[in-house]
Amino acid sequence: MNDMDSTLLDDATAGDSPPVETPLAPEPPDVQPPAEPAPTTSSPKWSRRTAALIAVAVLSGGTAAIATHALDGGGAPTIFGNAPSANSANSAARSLALSGTKLNVAGVVDAVGPSVVSIRAAITRPGPFGGSGEAAGTGVIISSDGEIMTNAHVIDGASSVKVTLAGESQARTATVVGEDADNDLALLKIADVSGLPAARLGKSADVKVGDDVVAIGNALALRGGPTVTRGIVSALDRTLDTGESTMTGLIQTDASISSGNSGGPLVDATGKVIGINSAVAASGQGSSAENIGFAIAIDNAVPILDRLRNHTAAAAAGYLGVRSSDPADGSRGALIASVDAGSAAAKAGIKPGDLITAVDGKAVDGAAALGAAVKAHTPGTPVRITFIRNNQTRTVTADLSTRPTP
Repeated sequence: MNDMDSTLLDDATAGDSPPVETPLAPEPPDVQPPAEPAPTTSSPKWSRRTAALIAVAVLSGGTAAIATHALDGGGAPTIFGNAPSANSANSAARSLALSGTKLNVAGVVDAVGPSVVSIRAAITRPGPFGGSGEAAGTGVIISSDGEIMTNAHVIDGASSVKVTLAGESQARTATVVGEDADNDLALLKIADVSGLPAARLGKSADVKVGDDVVAIGNALALRGGPTVTRGIVSALDRTLDTGESTMTGLIQTDASISSGNSGGPLVDATGKVIGINSAVAASGQGSSAENIGFAIAIDNAVPILDRLRNHTAAAAAGYLGVRSSDPADGSRGALIASVDAGSAAAKAGIKPGDLITAVDGKAVDGAAALGAAVKAHTPGTPVRITFIRNNQTRTVTADLSTRPTP
């Protein structure tokens, strides 16, 4: 299975003192990452690791409930073809024209800052690991009549939600219009308001790796206004396995985000929202990694918010009926650990030990990618599953079913 445990970490606070991170386990010894392999004349095989994920919300005053997330280990870029020669690389560098334009962070903040709100949710969670407390997060105003988008995990289990607008000290009551835990999105509404400053939404499809971005949010629930950080888009189309579902199409950024940033905007250089900050990677044992954050792409968020607004149920996702993990030897694919009896996978002849490498001809990089590929289809859809067994590649057709009710 994955080589690191995955943890959703809640930061505890006492009264009005600054939040203090509560470690879930002793800090692991410092481990240096493996050296990057030297380029060769063929596509290199990347060593795949699984990093833990911390959903960035703060919980104060009570016992924190624990959930899990995991980062797909296939995060390393794939290199196609031969490595460029030194001459061609130097030529490309000389021909690259740089505009020299500096990111205007203050201008970006002026544009989107009035639309960013802080959120505090009174949380009551039943069970032996439950308790009561207050979760802190961030939201973005998306309509002048008081609609606010945020992360579902910010208001999970909330008995009441309070929202503080930019420039105000008195919190307002917000209601939860709807939430989608699988996609970690929620829609809130402040009643009887008008003329609020709605954020401008960009197009995440236009975003490129290396683009400048700014993150704004209620980091660590610090008093005195939101925290602003800057960075770049580090990667696109990341896939995260949450344990019960799979999130796809995420934007990775090195803009620093911390507990309390959940639900806050990731903004491009024109002041438009391109993503909703949701999580940071962790190096293991609950300690967060440096400058590896993830945001839900706005192009993926808007249709979900429309569905929540209209109280429309999500379409059922296909179910293959397997448990898989990333291969320990760094191979690309999803290694099957178990197959549910009577499932689509069992009927298609898939067995434990098989290494699934593609779904409908599209390569599968790991366990999370397999989950995403299956989730993209509806029940009843036939899909072609390519896998390796005993060093032989085989392809079968599986008719996806519906996930059984627990």
